[in-house]
Amino acid sequence: MLASQLPALIVLLVLGAVAKVSTVRTGGEMGTLARLGPATLVPARIEVPMLIVCAVGELVIATGLLVSTSPIFRWMAVAFFAMCTYVLLEVRRRRPDAGCGCFGEVSAAPVGLRSIARTMVLTGMAVLSIWGEEPGWLVFLHPSWFMAAGVVMLLVLSPELEEMVDRLRYRAPCEQRPGPATEVTLARLRSSGPWRQHREQLAAVEPYDSWRELCWRFFAFERRDGADVVFAVYLSGRRPAVRVAVVEHEGSGALPVYTPVSA
Repeated sequence: MLASQLPALIVLLVLGAVAKVSTVRTGGEMGTLARLGPATLVPARIEVPMLIVCAVGELVIATGLLVSTSPIFRWMAVAFFAMCTYVLLEVRRRRPDAGCGCFGEVSAAPVGLRSIARTMVLTGMAVLSIWGEEPGWLVFLHPSWFMAAGVVMLLVLSPELEEMVDRLRYRAPCEQRPGPATEVTLARLRSSGPWRQHREQLAAVEPYDSWRELCWRFFAFERRDGADVVFAVYLSGRRPAVRVAVVEHEGSGALPVYTPVSA
């Protein structure tokens, strides 16, 4: 019974770590990282390392709770959630406009009493698990009503669920949504077939110009023969479409002639 809350702790720790890494990787909207949880309390130059360290710590604790019965991981969980409660109280006092960052960019709403109450409940769950004798994986196989009650309580105290529902109901069209960071889009381009097809013809591997139009990010490269190669990367989807065109310059002052190339 005492270890019955381990699955909820493990799942939330893993989700929090994955969400933080995803937010750091994609970059989110401009200024997002400066408005998330502990990043609001540190200098801008260490915002990203702070979130990465937090994510790594969550994964370590979650792994320990899952496979081990050692008290050290359970005490680490208690310390982690107690520290989270303190951090949220500080964020609410010093930066009332900032979000908790518990689940990355999804937790960008200002810290409220529900978020603070959730970390307090999680701290209490972690304290109860100290005297449990089963590892987390075994508790997953034998769920109980006590575990279900804890999950329901956490769902009630999670404002992120409402944020996710609102995003799904009022999702802006692609051309109005913030796209991934330019570096991320460029990395996607360099893993595509059109890039490999034209790579040897380029005079440099870095674009001399980049811009966005609607749902596409464009990258312009100079080709060895003086022409330009323009790649277009779609900004939505896990495997975005990539298109390419060769721009030939015919004579001085003449308009460029666009030669489409199959992607």
